[in-house]
Amino acid sequence: MRGMKAKIPRAINSASRMECADNTGARVVEVISVLKYRGVKNRHPRGGVGDTLIVSVKKGTPEMRKQVFKAV
Repeated sequence: MRGMKAKIPRAINSASRMECADNTGARVVEVISVLKYRGVKNRHPRGGVGDTLIVSVKKGTPEMRKQVFKAV
């Protein structure tokens, strides 16, 4: 009996903005890219549940703004 492969929907586009759900001081983050994304030429990277994203803080405390972080 063979296992079934999980079909994870890639619903998070690059350049999309999301609300941050932790206590770091960031409120809104923007997705820059997706780590370990292997796509097709001229296709924008898309992320899904469990993917590691590179994000930039757009709204938040002055110390957190304009910084780049990894997010899941």
